[in-house]
Amino acid sequence: MTDSTRREQLAETLGAEPATASELAAELDTPVSTIYQDLKHVARSVRYDEDTEFLVAPPECSSCGFSNYDDPVNYPSRCPECRSESIEEAVFKIE
Repeated sequence: MTDSTRREQLAETLGAEPATASELAAELDTPVSTIYQDLKHVARSVRYDEDTEFLVAPPECSSCGFSNYDDPVNYPSRCPECRSESIEEAVFKIE
């Protein structure tokens, strides 16, 4: 059993390789909604470390390609441009 918290495990995973919230949820056996909350916290924590950076490839609409979402650390239910529900998840990474 590991002594690190879920958020520490999340940061460690993202430091090793990029991942979506769904991939992280499966790996950490945690609901996706909790992962998004944790990602926001990890992003704030990383901001104070000059040697690391929290990177986000924003969600993108599969139908029209829209990717200019207000909050990339969130999973939109629909595209604001074409109203499609076919949204590719954001990809997160810590470098």
